[in-house]
Amino acid sequence: MNYAAQPVDYWWVAAGAVAMTVAMLAAWRAVAATHRSQAAWQFVQVSLTDTALLLVALGIALRWVRLGHGPFLNMFEILASSLFSLGVAWRVTHLRVQRLRDIAPMVLTLLAVLAAWLLVVDPADTHLPATYEMTVLWFHVALGKVFLGCALVATGIAGVVLARATRRGRLWFERVPGDAVLDALVWRFMMAALVFESLMLVAGAVWAQDAWGRYWAWDPLETWAFVTWLTLAGAIHARLAWRVAPRVSALMIVGVFAIAFLTFFGVPFISTAPHKGAV
Repeated sequence: MNYAAQPVDYWWVAAGAVAMTVAMLAAWRAVAATHRSQAAWQFVQVSLTDTALLLVALGIALRWVRLGHGPFLNMFEILASSLFSLGVAWRVTHLRVQRLRDIAPMVLTLLAVLAAWLLVVDPADTHLPATYEMTVLWFHVALGKVFLGCALVATGIAGVVLARATRRGRLWFERVPGDAVLDALVWRFMMAALVFESLMLVAGAVWAQDAWGRYWAWDPLETWAFVTWLTLAGAIHARLAWRVAPRVSALMIVGVFAIAFLTFFGVPFISTAPHKGAV
Protein backbone atom coordinates (compact mmCIF):
# COMPACT_ATOMS: atom_id res chain seq x y z
CA MET A 1 0.00 0.00 0.00
CA ASN A 2 1.30 3.44 -0.95
CA TYR A 3 0.84 5.43 2.25
CA ALA A 4 2.17 8.63 0.70
CA ALA A 5 -0.73 8.67 -1.76
CA GLN A 6 -3.46 8.31 0.87
CA PRO A 7 -5.93 11.20 1.27
CA VAL A 8 -6.07 13.24 4.46
CA ASP A 9 -9.14 11.39 5.78
CA TYR A 10 -7.09 8.19 5.99
CA TRP A 11 -4.54 9.86 8.24
CA TRP A 12 -7.19 11.10 10.67
CA VAL A 13 -8.57 7.57 10.99
CA ALA A 14 -5.06 6.13 11.33
CA ALA A 15 -4.20 8.67 14.03
CA GLY A 16 -7.35 7.65 15.89
CA ALA A 17 -6.37 3.99 15.65
CA VAL A 18 -2.94 4.76 17.11
CA ALA A 19 -4.50 6.81 19.92
CA MET A 20 -6.85 3.93 20.77
CA THR A 21 -3.91 1.54 20.99
CA VAL A 22 -2.05 3.91 23.32
CA ALA A 23 -5.24 4.26 25.40
CA MET A 24 -5.24 0.49 25.84
CA LEU A 25 -1.65 0.61 27.11
CA ALA A 26 -2.56 3.38 29.54
CA ALA A 27 -5.50 1.32 30.83
CA TRP A 28 -3.25 -1.63 31.60
CA ARG A 29 -0.72 0.70 33.20
CA ALA A 30 -3.51 2.03 35.43
CA VAL A 31 -4.49 -1.37 36.84
CA ALA A 32 -0.84 -2.22 37.49
CA ALA A 33 -0.01 1.17 39.02
CA THR A 34 0.19 2.05 42.70
CA HIS A 35 -2.95 3.49 44.22
CA ARG A 36 -1.40 6.98 44.20
CA SER A 37 -0.78 7.07 40.43
CA GLN A 38 -3.75 4.98 39.34
CA ALA A 39 -6.14 7.93 38.98
CA ALA A 40 -3.66 9.80 36.80
CA TRP A 41 -3.28 6.86 34.42
CA GLN A 42 -7.04 6.43 34.27
CA PHE A 43 -7.39 10.08 33.28
CA VAL A 44 -4.81 9.54 30.52
CA GLN A 45 -6.70 6.45 29.32
CA VAL A 46 -10.04 8.25 29.16
CA SER A 47 -8.53 11.30 27.45
CA LEU A 48 -6.82 9.15 24.82
CA THR A 49 -9.99 7.14 24.20
CA ASP A 50 -12.01 10.30 23.64
CA THR A 51 -9.29 11.71 21.39
CA ALA A 52 -9.24 8.50 19.37
CA LEU A 53 -13.02 8.61 18.87
CA LEU A 54 -12.90 12.23 17.74
CA LEU A 55 -10.09 11.53 15.27
CA VAL A 56 -11.79 8.47 13.79
CA ALA A 57 -15.10 10.36 13.55
CA LEU A 58 -13.39 13.21 11.71
CA GLY A 59 -11.70 10.81 9.30
CA ILE A 60 -14.97 8.97 8.60
CA ALA A 61 -16.79 12.28 8.03
CA LEU A 62 -14.14 13.54 5.59
CA ARG A 63 -14.16 10.25 3.69
CA TRP A 64 -17.97 10.32 3.63
CA VAL A 65 -17.96 13.81 2.08
CA ARG A 66 -15.27 12.84 -0.43
CA LEU A 67 -16.92 9.59 -1.57
CA GLY A 68 -20.55 10.54 -1.04
CA HIS A 69 -21.52 7.50 1.06
CA GLY A 70 -21.13 6.03 4.53
CA PRO A 71 -18.56 3.47 5.73
CA PHE A 72 -20.44 0.31 4.70
CA LEU A 73 -18.40 -1.51 2.08
CA ASN A 74 -14.77 -2.57 2.23
CA MET A 75 -12.87 -3.85 5.25
CA PHE A 76 -11.26 -0.48 6.00
CA GLU A 77 -14.65 1.21 6.21
CA ILE A 78 -16.17 -1.57 8.29
CA LEU A 79 -13.27 -1.52 10.76
CA ALA A 80 -13.23 2.28 11.01
CA SER A 81 -16.97 2.56 11.64
CA SER A 82 -16.87 -0.33 14.11
CA LEU A 83 -13.92 1.15 16.00
CA PHE A 84 -15.95 4.34 16.41
CA SER A 85 -19.30 2.72 17.29
CA LEU A 86 -17.79 0.20 19.71
CA GLY A 87 -15.69 2.92 21.30
CA VAL A 88 -18.81 5.02 21.81
CA ALA A 89 -20.63 2.02 23.29
CA TRP A 90 -17.81 1.60 25.79
CA ARG A 91 -17.70 5.30 26.69
CA VAL A 92 -21.46 5.35 27.30
CA THR A 93 -21.08 2.32 29.57
CA HIS A 94 -18.08 3.94 31.25
CA LEU A 95 -20.14 7.04 32.03
CA ARG A 96 -23.38 5.33 33.01
CA VAL A 97 -22.15 2.28 34.96
CA GLN A 98 -19.39 3.48 37.25
CA ARG A 99 -18.69 0.08 38.80
CA LEU A 100 -17.58 -1.20 35.38
CA ARG A 101 -14.99 1.50 34.75
CA ASP A 102 -12.14 -0.72 35.89
CA ILE A 103 -12.81 -3.31 33.15
CA ALA A 104 -11.37 -0.77 30.69
CA PRO A 105 -8.17 -2.76 29.98
CA MET A 106 -10.20 -5.74 28.70
CA VAL A 107 -12.52 -3.68 26.51
CA LEU A 108 -9.76 -1.46 25.13
CA THR A 109 -7.64 -4.50 24.29
CA LEU A 110 -10.43 -5.70 21.98
CA LEU A 111 -10.69 -2.21 20.46
CA ALA A 112 -6.92 -2.11 20.00
CA VAL A 113 -7.13 -5.31 17.94
CA LEU A 114 -9.52 -3.53 15.56
CA ALA A 115 -7.25 -0.47 15.55
CA ALA A 116 -4.16 -2.49 14.66
CA TRP A 117 -6.05 -4.37 11.96
CA LEU A 118 -7.32 -1.08 10.55
CA LEU A 119 -3.76 0.13 10.01
CA VAL A 120 -2.82 -2.79 7.73
CA VAL A 121 -5.89 -3.16 5.49
CA ASP A 122 -6.25 -1.50 2.09
CA PRO A 123 -8.14 1.83 2.43
CA ALA A 124 -9.18 1.82 -1.23
CA ASP A 125 -12.03 4.08 -2.29
CA THR A 126 -15.41 2.39 -2.79
CA HIS A 127 -18.53 2.95 -4.88
CA LEU A 128 -21.96 2.54 -3.30
CA PRO A 129 -24.13 -0.02 -5.13
CA ALA A 130 -27.75 0.85 -5.81
CA THR A 131 -28.88 -1.86 -3.38
CA TYR A 132 -27.29 0.10 -0.52
CA GLU A 133 -29.18 3.32 -1.25
CA MET A 134 -32.11 2.41 1.00
CA THR A 135 -33.27 3.86 4.33
CA VAL A 136 -33.74 0.46 5.95
CA LEU A 137 -30.01 -0.18 5.55
CA TRP A 138 -29.34 2.50 8.16
CA PHE A 139 -31.50 0.67 10.69
CA HIS A 140 -29.86 -2.66 9.81
CA VAL A 141 -26.35 -1.28 10.28
CA ALA A 142 -27.17 0.71 13.43
CA LEU A 143 -28.85 -2.25 15.13
CA GLY A 144 -25.83 -4.41 14.33
CA LYS A 145 -23.49 -1.84 15.85
CA VAL A 146 -25.52 -1.68 19.06
CA PHE A 147 -25.65 -5.48 19.25
CA LEU A 148 -21.87 -5.76 18.94
CA GLY A 149 -21.38 -2.92 21.43
CA CYS A 150 -23.41 -4.79 24.05
CA ALA A 151 -21.46 -7.97 23.31
CA LEU A 152 -18.17 -6.06 23.58
CA VAL A 153 -18.93 -4.77 27.07
CA ALA A 154 -20.14 -8.22 28.14
CA THR A 155 -16.93 -9.77 26.87
CA GLY A 156 -14.88 -7.21 28.79
CA ILE A 157 -16.72 -8.20 31.96
CA ALA A 158 -16.22 -11.90 31.16
CA GLY A 159 -12.52 -11.26 30.64
CA VAL A 160 -12.22 -9.84 34.15
CA VAL A 161 -13.99 -12.86 35.64
CA LEU A 162 -11.58 -15.19 33.84
CA ALA A 163 -8.52 -13.10 34.68
CA ARG A 164 -9.34 -13.25 38.38
CA ALA A 165 -8.73 -16.98 38.31
CA THR A 166 -5.07 -15.96 38.61
CA ARG A 167 -3.37 -14.22 41.53
CA ARG A 168 -2.22 -11.29 39.38
CA GLY A 169 -5.69 -10.92 37.89
CA ARG A 170 -7.24 -10.75 41.36
CA LEU A 171 -4.74 -8.05 42.27
CA TRP A 172 -5.29 -6.01 39.11
CA PHE A 173 -9.09 -6.15 39.23
CA GLU A 174 -9.65 -6.06 42.99
CA ARG A 175 -11.75 -2.88 42.71
CA VAL A 176 -14.21 -4.50 40.28
CA PRO A 177 -17.34 -6.00 41.96
CA GLY A 178 -17.29 -9.71 42.81
CA ASP A 179 -17.86 -12.46 40.27
CA ALA A 180 -21.47 -13.06 41.36
CA VAL A 181 -22.33 -9.39 40.83
CA LEU A 182 -20.58 -9.33 37.46
CA ASP A 183 -22.31 -12.53 36.38
CA ALA A 184 -25.73 -11.01 37.08
CA LEU A 185 -24.79 -7.80 35.28
CA VAL A 186 -23.11 -9.33 32.25
CA TRP A 187 -26.20 -11.26 31.18
CA ARG A 188 -28.21 -8.05 31.06
CA PHE A 189 -25.85 -6.91 28.33
CA MET A 190 -26.16 -10.25 26.57
CA MET A 191 -29.96 -10.16 26.66
CA ALA A 192 -29.87 -6.64 25.25
CA ALA A 193 -27.51 -7.95 22.58
CA LEU A 194 -30.05 -10.65 21.67
CA VAL A 195 -32.81 -8.06 21.26
CA PHE A 196 -30.71 -5.85 19.00
CA GLU A 197 -29.38 -8.75 16.94
CA SER A 198 -32.93 -10.05 16.42
CA LEU A 199 -34.01 -6.61 15.21
CA MET A 200 -30.89 -6.45 13.02
CA LEU A 201 -31.86 -9.71 11.30
CA VAL A 202 -35.42 -8.48 10.72
CA ALA A 203 -34.20 -5.17 9.28
CA GLY A 204 -31.70 -7.07 7.13
CA ALA A 205 -34.46 -9.29 5.73
CA VAL A 206 -36.56 -6.24 4.86
CA TRP A 207 -33.54 -4.67 3.15
CA ALA A 208 -32.87 -7.88 1.22
CA GLN A 209 -36.46 -7.98 -0.01
CA ASP A 210 -36.29 -4.38 -1.23
CA ALA A 211 -32.80 -4.77 -2.70
CA TRP A 212 -32.83 -8.23 -4.26
CA GLY A 213 -36.44 -9.45 -4.16
CA ARG A 214 -35.95 -12.07 -1.44
CA TYR A 215 -35.94 -11.97 2.37
CA TRP A 216 -33.28 -14.63 2.91
CA ALA A 217 -30.88 -16.56 0.67
CA TRP A 218 -28.38 -18.16 3.06
CA ASP A 219 -25.43 -16.24 1.67
CA PRO A 220 -22.31 -16.49 3.90
CA LEU A 221 -23.02 -13.36 5.95
CA GLU A 222 -26.69 -14.23 6.47
CA THR A 223 -25.79 -17.77 7.50
CA TRP A 224 -23.18 -16.69 10.02
CA ALA A 225 -25.45 -13.97 11.40
CA PHE A 226 -28.06 -16.65 12.10
CA VAL A 227 -25.44 -18.94 13.65
CA THR A 228 -24.45 -16.05 15.93
CA TRP A 229 -28.10 -15.55 16.93
CA LEU A 230 -28.51 -19.25 17.70
CA THR A 231 -25.32 -19.31 19.76
CA LEU A 232 -26.33 -16.22 21.72
CA ALA A 233 -29.86 -17.52 22.33
CA GLY A 234 -28.46 -20.90 23.38
CA ALA A 235 -26.05 -19.28 25.84
CA ILE A 236 -28.83 -17.23 27.42
CA HIS A 237 -31.05 -20.32 27.65
CA ALA A 238 -28.26 -22.28 29.34
CA ARG A 239 -27.71 -19.46 31.83
CA LEU A 240 -31.42 -19.28 32.70
CA ALA A 241 -32.11 -23.03 32.72
CA TRP A 242 -29.12 -24.28 34.68
CA ARG A 243 -27.02 -23.10 37.58
CA VAL A 244 -23.91 -22.07 35.65
CA ALA A 245 -20.79 -20.94 37.51
CA PRO A 246 -19.57 -17.39 36.74
CA ARG A 247 -16.42 -18.63 35.01
CA VAL A 248 -18.41 -21.02 32.82
CA SER A 249 -20.74 -18.13 32.00
CA ALA A 250 -17.72 -16.04 31.11
CA LEU A 251 -16.42 -18.72 28.76
CA MET A 252 -19.80 -18.93 27.03
CA ILE A 253 -19.83 -15.17 26.52
CA VAL A 254 -16.32 -15.18 25.08
CA GLY A 255 -17.39 -17.95 22.71
CA VAL A 256 -20.43 -15.97 21.55
CA PHE A 257 -18.32 -12.88 20.99
CA ALA A 258 -15.74 -14.86 19.03
CA ILE A 259 -18.46 -16.09 16.64
CA ALA A 260 -19.94 -12.58 16.37
CA PHE A 261 -16.48 -11.17 15.67
CA LEU A 262 -15.92 -13.68 12.87
CA THR A 263 -19.36 -12.85 11.46
CA PHE A 264 -18.74 -9.11 11.39
CA PHE A 265 -15.09 -9.11 10.42
CA GLY A 266 -14.22 -12.60 9.17
CA VAL A 267 -16.78 -13.00 6.39
CA PRO A 268 -16.18 -9.51 4.95
CA PHE A 269 -12.43 -10.16 5.13
CA ILE A 270 -12.67 -13.42 3.18
CA SER A 271 -15.03 -11.95 0.59
CA THR A 272 -14.47 -8.57 -1.04
CA ALA A 273 -17.65 -7.10 0.42
CA PRO A 274 -20.55 -8.07 2.69
CA HIS A 275 -23.08 -10.17 0.75
CA LYS A 276 -20.56 -10.81 -2.02
CA GLY A 277 -22.27 -11.60 -5.29
CA ALA A 278 -25.51 -9.96 -4.20
CA VAL A 279 -24.62 -6.29 -4.61
